[in-house]
Amino acid sequence: MSSKKTILVVDDEQNIRALFAEEFKDDGYEVVATDSGEEALNILANQKIDLITLDIKMPKMDGIEFLTKVREKFRDLPIIICTAYDTYRQEFSVWNADGYILKSGDLTEIKEKIKRLIG
Repeated sequence: MSSKKTILVVDDEQNIRALFAEEFKDDGYEVVATDSGEEALNILANQKIDLITLDIKMPKMDGIEFLTKVREKFRDLPIIICTAYDTYRQEFSVWNADGYILKSGDLTEIKEKIKRLIG
C-alpha cells in the first residue's frame, strides 16, 4: 500500500504536463496527467486523487466547467488552477478552487501550495 499522495495534472500543453510530472515526482508524489477535462473526470471516477492542478483554457471542456463538475462530486478535493491568464481570477466560479497560480518556469509557488494542501 503506497502512502504517496497522487496529483492529477490537467493541462492541454504537453510540455507543462511533462514538467509538472517530473517536478512533482521529484517531490515524492505520484502523478497522473491528462490533456482533457473529460479524461480527468474518468480518472477521478476510477482512482484516488489527492489534489488536482488545472489549466483553464483547454479544448472542449475548459477548466472552469471541469472545476464546477468536480465540485459537485468532490467537495473537499484540493484544486489549484494554474493558468497563463490572470483575467479569470475575478470570475466567481474560480473561487471554488483552493489556489490560483500564474504559470511560470518557477514552480516554487505551486509546490509550496501543494505542500500546504496535502503535505
